[in-house]
Amino acid sequence: MDRRRQESSVSRNFVMDEKRQPGLRKPRWLVKRLPSGPGMMRTTGLLRAKRLHTVCQEAICPNQGECFSAGTATFLILGDRCTRGCRFCAVAKEDPLPPDPGEPVRVAQAVRAMGLRFAVVTSVTRDDLPDGGAGHFALTVQAIRELCPGTGVEILVPDFNGDPRSIQAVVAAGPDVLNHNLETVPRLYPQVRPGADYRRSLELLAAVKRRTPGIRTKSGLMLGLGEEPKEVRAVMEDLLSASCDGLTIGQYLAPSKEHLPVDRYVPPEEFQALRKEALAMGFAAAASGPFVRSSYRAGEMFPSEDGCT
Repeated sequence: MDRRRQESSVSRNFVMDEKRQPGLRKPRWLVKRLPSGPGMMRTTGLLRAKRLHTVCQEAICPNQGECFSAGTATFLILGDRCTRGCRFCAVAKEDPLPPDPGEPVRVAQAVRAMGLRFAVVTSVTRDDLPDGGAGHFALTVQAIRELCPGTGVEILVPDFNGDPRSIQAVVAAGPDVLNHNLETVPRLYPQVRPGADYRRSLELLAAVKRRTPGIRTKSGLMLGLGEEPKEVRAVMEDLLSASCDGLTIGQYLAPSKEHLPVDRYVPPEEFQALRKEALAMGFAAAASGPFVRSSYRAGEMFPSEDGCT
Protein backbone atom coordinates (compact mmCIF):
# COMPACT_ATOMS: atom_id res chain seq x y z
CA MET A 1 0.00 0.00 0.00
CA ASP A 2 1.19 3.51 -0.79
CA ARG A 3 2.57 5.00 2.44
CA ARG A 4 0.54 8.22 2.18
CA ARG A 5 -2.64 6.23 1.73
CA GLN A 6 -1.70 4.03 4.68
CA GLU A 7 -1.03 6.96 6.99
CA SER A 8 -4.37 8.46 5.96
CA SER A 9 -5.98 5.11 6.77
CA VAL A 10 -4.40 5.16 10.23
CA SER A 11 -5.77 8.60 10.97
CA ARG A 12 -9.28 7.67 9.83
CA ASN A 13 -9.24 4.43 11.79
CA PHE A 14 -8.38 5.94 15.13
CA VAL A 15 -10.35 9.17 14.91
CA MET A 16 -13.44 8.21 12.90
CA ASP A 17 -13.93 4.54 13.76
CA GLU A 18 -17.52 5.00 14.96
CA LYS A 19 -18.54 5.73 11.35
CA ARG A 20 -17.34 2.26 10.36
CA GLN A 21 -19.37 0.54 13.05
CA PRO A 22 -22.73 2.28 13.53
CA GLY A 23 -24.25 1.60 16.93
CA LEU A 24 -20.91 1.14 18.70
CA ARG A 25 -19.38 4.56 19.16
CA LYS A 26 -15.76 4.80 20.10
CA PRO A 27 -15.44 6.25 23.61
CA ARG A 28 -13.54 9.44 24.29
CA TRP A 29 -10.52 7.64 25.77
CA LEU A 30 -9.86 5.89 22.46
CA VAL A 31 -9.70 8.97 20.24
CA LYS A 32 -6.07 9.40 19.25
CA ARG A 33 -4.60 11.59 16.53
CA LEU A 34 -1.30 10.88 14.89
CA PRO A 35 1.40 13.34 15.97
CA SER A 36 3.80 14.65 13.42
CA GLY A 37 7.09 16.50 13.46
CA PRO A 38 10.83 16.14 12.83
CA GLY A 39 11.18 12.95 14.88
CA MET A 40 8.51 11.11 12.95
CA MET A 41 9.91 12.31 9.65
CA ARG A 42 13.42 11.15 10.59
CA THR A 43 12.21 7.69 11.59
CA THR A 44 10.06 7.31 8.48
CA GLY A 45 12.91 8.49 6.27
CA LEU A 46 15.42 6.09 7.80
CA LEU A 47 13.09 3.12 7.44
CA ARG A 48 12.41 4.01 3.83
CA ALA A 49 16.12 4.42 3.08
CA LYS A 50 16.89 1.02 4.63
CA ARG A 51 13.92 -0.60 2.82
CA LEU A 52 12.52 -1.91 6.08
CA HIS A 53 9.00 -2.71 7.20
CA THR A 54 7.54 -2.11 10.65
CA VAL A 55 4.57 -3.70 12.34
CA CYS A 56 3.69 -0.15 13.40
CA GLN A 57 2.84 0.69 9.79
CA GLU A 58 1.67 -2.64 8.39
CA ALA A 59 -0.63 -3.47 11.33
CA ILE A 60 -1.86 0.14 11.60
CA CYS A 61 -0.84 0.50 15.25
CA PRO A 62 -2.47 3.40 17.12
CA ASN A 63 0.86 4.18 18.79
CA GLN A 64 2.77 4.60 15.55
CA GLY A 65 2.96 8.38 15.71
CA GLU A 66 4.11 8.40 19.31
CA CYS A 67 6.81 5.80 18.75
CA PHE A 68 8.07 7.19 15.45
CA SER A 69 8.20 10.69 16.92
CA ALA A 70 10.31 9.32 19.78
CA GLY A 71 12.64 7.59 17.32
CA THR A 72 11.56 4.01 18.00
CA ALA A 73 9.85 1.32 15.92
CA THR A 74 9.17 -2.42 15.89
CA PHE A 75 10.87 -4.00 12.89
CA LEU A 76 8.87 -6.42 10.75
CA ILE A 77 11.11 -8.92 9.00
CA LEU A 78 10.46 -11.56 6.32
CA GLY A 79 8.40 -9.16 4.22
CA ASP A 80 5.00 -7.55 4.61
CA ARG A 81 2.82 -10.44 3.39
CA CYS A 82 1.46 -13.04 5.79
CA THR A 83 0.49 -16.64 5.03
CA ARG A 84 -2.13 -16.77 7.80
CA GLY A 85 -5.63 -15.36 7.70
CA CYS A 86 -6.08 -13.88 11.17
CA ARG A 87 -9.23 -11.77 11.05
CA PHE A 88 -8.04 -9.07 13.44
CA CYS A 89 -4.83 -8.12 11.65
CA ALA A 90 -4.26 -5.49 8.96
CA VAL A 91 -1.09 -7.07 7.53
CA ALA A 92 -1.59 -8.12 3.90
CA LYS A 93 -2.62 -11.74 3.26
CA GLU A 94 -0.87 -12.45 -0.03
CA ASP A 95 1.72 -14.81 -1.48
CA PRO A 96 4.99 -13.76 0.18
CA LEU A 97 8.28 -13.00 -1.50
CA PRO A 98 11.50 -14.91 -0.73
CA PRO A 99 13.37 -13.70 2.37
CA ASP A 100 15.74 -10.81 1.72
CA PRO A 101 19.26 -11.96 2.71
CA GLY A 102 20.37 -8.37 3.32
CA GLU A 103 17.52 -7.56 5.67
CA PRO A 104 19.12 -8.70 8.98
CA VAL A 105 22.10 -6.36 8.52
CA ARG A 106 19.87 -3.47 7.45
CA VAL A 107 17.79 -3.92 10.59
CA ALA A 108 20.94 -3.82 12.71
CA GLN A 109 22.14 -0.72 10.87
CA ALA A 110 18.81 0.97 11.55
CA VAL A 111 19.00 0.02 15.25
CA ARG A 112 22.44 1.63 15.40
CA ALA A 113 21.39 4.74 13.47
CA MET A 114 18.35 5.21 15.72
CA GLY A 115 20.46 4.75 18.85
CA LEU A 116 18.05 2.20 20.27
CA ARG A 117 18.79 0.89 23.75
CA PHE A 118 16.22 -1.86 23.22
CA ALA A 119 15.22 -3.28 19.82
CA VAL A 120 12.08 -5.26 19.05
CA VAL A 121 11.87 -7.49 15.99
CA THR A 122 8.78 -9.34 14.82
CA SER A 123 7.68 -10.96 11.57
CA VAL A 124 4.79 -12.05 9.45
CA THR A 125 3.94 -15.73 9.64
CA ARG A 126 5.78 -17.66 6.93
CA ASP A 127 4.23 -21.12 6.71
CA ASP A 128 5.76 -21.37 3.23
CA LEU A 129 9.31 -21.63 4.63
CA PRO A 130 10.63 -24.96 5.95
CA ASP A 131 11.73 -23.37 9.25
CA GLY A 132 8.97 -20.76 9.37
CA GLY A 133 11.59 -18.04 9.13
CA ALA A 134 13.43 -19.03 12.32
CA GLY A 135 16.84 -18.85 10.65
CA HIS A 136 16.12 -15.31 9.45
CA PHE A 137 15.18 -14.31 13.00
CA ALA A 138 18.44 -15.77 14.28
CA LEU A 139 20.49 -13.90 11.68
CA THR A 140 18.75 -10.64 12.61
CA VAL A 141 19.45 -11.07 16.33
CA GLN A 142 23.08 -11.92 15.57
CA ALA A 143 23.46 -8.86 13.33
CA ILE A 144 22.10 -6.58 16.06
CA ARG A 145 24.45 -8.15 18.60
CA GLU A 146 27.43 -7.53 16.32
CA LEU A 147 26.65 -3.92 15.39
CA CYS A 148 24.96 -2.85 18.66
CA PRO A 149 26.48 -4.92 21.49
CA GLY A 150 24.91 -2.76 24.20
CA THR A 151 21.35 -3.08 22.92
CA GLY A 152 18.72 -5.34 24.45
CA VAL A 153 16.79 -7.47 21.95
CA GLU A 154 13.23 -8.75 22.06
CA ILE A 155 11.75 -10.98 19.38
CA LEU A 156 8.02 -11.40 18.85
CA VAL A 157 7.72 -14.69 17.01
CA PRO A 158 4.99 -16.65 15.19
CA ASP A 159 4.27 -20.22 16.27
CA PHE A 160 6.55 -21.89 13.66
CA ASN A 161 3.84 -24.57 13.47
CA GLY A 162 5.21 -25.88 16.75
CA ASP A 163 8.47 -27.10 15.17
CA PRO A 164 10.92 -27.60 18.08
CA ARG A 165 13.94 -27.10 15.79
CA SER A 166 12.72 -23.66 14.76
CA ILE A 167 11.99 -22.71 18.35
CA GLN A 168 15.46 -23.83 19.39
CA ALA A 169 17.04 -21.84 16.56
CA VAL A 170 15.55 -18.54 17.68
CA VAL A 171 16.34 -19.18 21.33
CA ALA A 172 19.93 -20.14 20.51
CA ALA A 173 20.43 -16.73 18.86
CA GLY A 174 20.31 -15.23 22.36
CA PRO A 175 17.45 -12.71 22.51
CA ASP A 176 16.87 -11.16 25.92
CA VAL A 177 13.09 -11.52 25.63
CA LEU A 178 10.97 -13.91 23.57
CA ASN A 179 7.39 -12.84 23.01
CA HIS A 180 4.61 -14.92 21.48
CA ASN A 181 1.06 -13.61 21.65
CA LEU A 182 -1.91 -15.81 22.46
CA GLU A 183 -4.07 -12.87 21.29
CA THR A 184 -7.43 -14.16 22.56
CA VAL A 185 -9.18 -16.90 24.52
CA PRO A 186 -9.34 -20.50 23.21
CA ARG A 187 -13.07 -20.37 22.39
CA LEU A 188 -12.55 -17.54 19.90
CA TYR A 189 -9.58 -19.01 18.02
CA PRO A 190 -11.65 -20.40 15.09
CA GLN A 191 -13.10 -16.95 14.39
CA VAL A 192 -10.10 -14.80 15.32
CA ARG A 193 -7.04 -16.92 14.51
CA PRO A 194 -7.90 -19.58 11.91
CA GLY A 195 -4.76 -21.60 11.28
CA ALA A 196 -3.44 -21.05 14.80
CA ASP A 197 -3.81 -23.35 17.78
CA TYR A 198 -4.10 -22.17 21.38
CA ARG A 199 -2.34 -25.17 22.92
CA ARG A 200 0.44 -25.05 20.34
CA SER A 201 1.12 -21.40 21.15
CA LEU A 202 1.06 -22.08 24.88
CA GLU A 203 3.46 -25.00 24.45
CA LEU A 204 5.86 -22.78 22.48
CA LEU A 205 6.21 -20.49 25.50
CA ALA A 206 6.61 -23.42 27.87
CA ALA A 207 9.22 -25.07 25.62
CA VAL A 208 11.30 -21.89 25.50
CA LYS A 209 11.42 -21.76 29.28
CA ARG A 210 12.31 -25.45 29.56
CA ARG A 211 15.22 -25.04 27.16
CA THR A 212 16.48 -21.71 28.48
CA PRO A 213 15.14 -20.95 31.97
CA GLY A 214 16.98 -17.62 32.12
CA ILE A 215 15.25 -16.07 29.12
CA ARG A 216 12.34 -13.71 29.70
CA THR A 217 9.08 -14.71 28.00
CA LYS A 218 5.94 -12.67 27.49
CA SER A 219 2.60 -12.87 25.75
CA GLY A 220 -0.28 -10.56 24.88
CA LEU A 221 -4.06 -10.49 24.75
CA MET A 222 -6.61 -8.30 22.98
CA LEU A 223 -9.91 -7.52 24.67
CA GLY A 224 -13.15 -6.57 22.99
CA LEU A 225 -13.62 -9.61 20.76
CA GLY A 226 -16.40 -11.24 22.79
CA GLU A 227 -14.33 -12.91 25.51
CA GLU A 228 -15.70 -13.41 29.02
CA PRO A 229 -13.80 -12.27 32.15
CA LYS A 230 -13.48 -15.83 33.43
CA GLU A 231 -11.95 -16.87 30.09
CA VAL A 232 -9.35 -14.09 30.32
CA ARG A 233 -8.39 -15.21 33.81
CA ALA A 234 -8.12 -18.82 32.65
CA VAL A 235 -5.68 -17.71 29.93
CA MET A 236 -3.63 -15.83 32.52
CA GLU A 237 -3.46 -18.98 34.61
CA ASP A 238 -2.39 -21.01 31.57
CA LEU A 239 0.40 -18.53 30.86
CA LEU A 240 1.66 -18.75 34.42
CA SER A 241 1.62 -22.54 34.13
CA ALA A 242 3.87 -22.10 31.07
CA SER A 243 6.23 -19.97 33.24
CA CYS A 244 5.49 -16.84 31.23
CA ASP A 245 7.07 -13.77 32.83
CA GLY A 246 5.26 -10.84 31.25
CA LEU A 247 1.76 -10.04 30.02
CA THR A 248 0.35 -7.24 27.86
CA ILE A 249 -3.38 -6.58 27.52
CA GLY A 250 -4.90 -4.04 25.12
CA GLN A 251 -8.09 -3.06 23.34
CA TYR A 252 -8.86 -4.63 19.97
CA LEU A 253 -9.52 -2.00 17.30
CA ALA A 254 -10.86 -3.15 13.94
CA PRO A 255 -8.50 -2.04 11.15
CA SER A 256 -11.35 -1.90 8.63
CA LYS A 257 -14.96 -2.93 8.07
CA GLU A 258 -13.66 -6.15 6.49
CA HIS A 259 -12.09 -7.24 9.78
CA LEU A 260 -13.78 -8.61 12.87
CA PRO A 261 -15.99 -5.95 14.48
CA VAL A 262 -15.32 -4.73 18.00
CA ASP A 263 -17.67 -6.45 20.43
CA ARG A 264 -16.99 -4.10 23.34
CA TYR A 265 -14.82 -1.14 24.27
CA VAL A 266 -13.27 -1.98 27.62
CA PRO A 267 -13.04 0.97 30.04
CA PRO A 268 -9.61 1.98 31.40
CA GLU A 269 -10.50 0.97 34.96
CA GLU A 270 -10.99 -2.64 33.87
CA PHE A 271 -7.56 -2.63 32.27
CA GLN A 272 -6.07 -1.22 35.45
CA ALA A 273 -7.76 -3.93 37.52
CA LEU A 274 -6.44 -6.64 35.20
CA ARG A 275 -2.88 -5.36 35.58
CA LYS A 276 -3.15 -5.49 39.36
CA GLU A 277 -4.65 -8.95 39.17
CA ALA A 278 -1.90 -10.19 36.84
CA LEU A 279 0.81 -9.01 39.21
CA ALA A 280 -1.00 -10.50 42.20
CA MET A 281 -1.28 -13.83 40.36
CA GLY A 282 2.49 -13.98 39.89
CA PHE A 283 3.48 -12.32 36.61
CA ALA A 284 6.84 -10.58 36.95
CA ALA A 285 5.56 -7.68 34.84
CA ALA A 286 2.29 -6.60 33.25
CA ALA A 287 1.06 -3.75 31.10
CA SER A 288 -2.66 -3.27 30.57
CA GLY A 289 -4.53 -0.40 28.95
CA PRO A 290 -6.61 0.56 25.92
CA PHE A 291 -3.57 1.44 23.78
CA VAL A 292 -1.19 -1.20 25.15
CA ARG A 293 0.31 -3.39 22.45
CA SER A 294 2.79 -6.24 22.83
CA SER A 295 5.71 -4.15 21.56
CA TYR A 296 4.68 -0.81 23.06
CA ARG A 297 7.44 0.51 25.34
CA ALA A 298 8.79 -3.02 25.43
CA GLY A 299 12.09 -1.98 26.97
CA GLU A 300 10.28 -0.78 30.08
CA MET A 301 8.73 -4.14 30.95
CA PHE A 302 11.97 -5.83 32.00
CA PRO A 303 14.40 -2.92 32.58
CA SER A 304 17.30 -5.23 33.41
CA GLU A 305 17.15 -6.60 29.86
CA ASP A 306 18.23 -3.23 28.48
CA GLY A 307 21.89 -3.84 27.81
CA CYS A 308 22.76 -0.19 28.38
CA THR A 309 21.42 0.17 31.93
